[in-house]
Amino acid sequence: MTIASTTDEVIAEAAKAQDLYGPFTSAHEMLGVLLEEVDELREHVYRRPGLRNLSAMRREAIQVAAVALRWAAACEDDGREMRR
Repeated sequence: MTIASTTDEVIAEAAKAQDLYGPFTSAHEMLGVLLEEVDELREHVYRRPGLRNLSAMRREAIQVAAVALRWAAACEDDGREMRR
């Protein structure tokens, strides 16, 4: 994997989430979703190294990045999602 191919996966994950769930309803929702994804990633990190599922950890990291990407995009769109 490279940064470029991983970035493509993050973009695809962000687009998929946008299609499934639509825009965020508020900055509070964005934060809640981001924290939920970080918590899921944290569960993998806190496992003993020999017991970690790196594929699952990678999927969670991509989801964290996808939420952050959607949040950044929401800030560019006149911040409509940020004002709710």
